[in-house]
Amino acid sequence: MTDINTLFSKTAVSLVKEHLTPAIFNDLKEKRTKNKFTLEQAIRSGIQNPDSSIGIYAGDAESYQTFSKIFKPVIKAYHGCPADRIHRSDLSRIALSGSDLSCGHIQSFRIRVARNLADLPFPPLIDSAARIKVEEQTVNALLELKGDLEGSYHPLGELTDARRKRFAQKHLLFEKGDRFMEAAGINRDWPDSRGIFVSKDEKFAVWINEEDHLRIISMDSGGDIMGTYDRLSRALAFLEKRLTFARDPNLGYLTSCPSNLGTGMRAGVHIRLPNFLSQQALLHATAEEYNLQIRGSHGEKTEVLDGIVDVSNRQRLGITEKQCIETLHRGLSAIIKITR
Repeated sequence: MTDINTLFSKTAVSLVKEHLTPAIFNDLKEKRTKNKFTLEQAIRSGIQNPDSSIGIYAGDAESYQTFSKIFKPVIKAYHGCPADRIHRSDLSRIALSGSDLSCGHIQSFRIRVARNLADLPFPPLIDSAARIKVEEQTVNALLELKGDLEGSYHPLGELTDARRKRFAQKHLLFEKGDRFMEAAGINRDWPDSRGIFVSKDEKFAVWINEEDHLRIISMDSGGDIMGTYDRLSRALAFLEKRLTFARDPNLGYLTSCPSNLGTGMRAGVHIRLPNFLSQQALLHATAEEYNLQIRGSHGEKTEVLDGIVDVSNRQRLGITEKQCIETLHRGLSAIIKITR
């Protein structure tokens, strides 16, 4: 690895560039995890992509300890809470006052959580043999699901054109990762040992071997927050009994990107705000009050089309899953009130 002063572009804006001092760099540059993951591998995406907002990935669970001197300040800066605070999980049932948000504004509601299996390298480092293990262990567990969660598994490399089109229309399909994931090494051996488990009613899905080992997703049209959350919590309770996920008392569920630590949860809606352009300053300010983020119609760095935006929780660490949903609900109620 070269000298730190020549690593990053002058235009780079990532948190890793901001917090990686020469002293930290020199202390960490020769260290390795038990899987031989290095600092150079961890920050490669941030180096190659000057517009990266975070710029660092974990190659395995041990990365967060081996390279804690850089991960801790990045985590604190992003999540707004110290990396050594105890993180608690709570997927208990919720009862939302005035929970029906199906007022014509909300197009769809979607909750996803990221999970990695314990004792296996994460996608930035994983090899073919370990990726196969992830797929086999996960699919075996998922095929035991019953009731409304029962479904089938579809390897990406075997999708017919018709099924690929269907999954894309239903927002169930995932494609090869972007340039940030490419630089991190996540796209290696694409699409081997990657696939999608989908329930019969297409309201529950699991992506296998994307940015993390698992992306577990519950979704529905309209504003049925409680039903969508209940479906997800039942699935997670089932999987927790059959799979062992990488977890830390302080950081919660461990993920490839530190932005997803803690709950690993992103709960969001596609909502139509007809007067968004004229009210966007007020709407963004309201979202910030509830620690939410408003993005374009198709996610981060996309345009707002026909007034449809994506609103989701920003905080994942230092907050429980239940609190994420309750806060999102309060924020959405406030946002909808503004547009009426």
